[in-house]
Amino acid sequence: MLKHIKFNKRSLIRWKVYIDRARMYIGYLQFFMIGFVFFESFREESIGELIFNHLYLSIPILFLAFIFLSLIIGYIDSKMGFREEELRNSSYSNPMFREIYENLQEVKMELQQLKEKEQFRKPH
Repeated sequence: MLKHIKFNKRSLIRWKVYIDRARMYIGYLQFFMIGFVFFESFREESIGELIFNHLYLSIPILFLAFIFLSLIIGYIDSKMGFREEELRNSSYSNPMFREIYENLQEVKMELQQLKEKEQFRKPH
């Protein structure tokens, strides 16, 4: 049966990208579910009663607190340079990026050689 199914590499990669993107959104949903379970564990406590008795007020406050904390963590992450280093490592393993980088290095070297020849030709 699998003999008749032809696997197109590009289609498989595209499907993988779709699955990865869906996984990201599922991760958001899981995060909010874990948050709900966390707050649910406080239901019998005074803070839990305050949260669950005033959901119309506590949900927007918790959502804004989540956004604020996410922005702070993202800002710290950016300032520390983790994202740039992650992208650098990821890009280096990308064959197209390596090819572009090698071509750019060749162009730089040729430009440097042309500049040196031009300086050699100029009378002092």
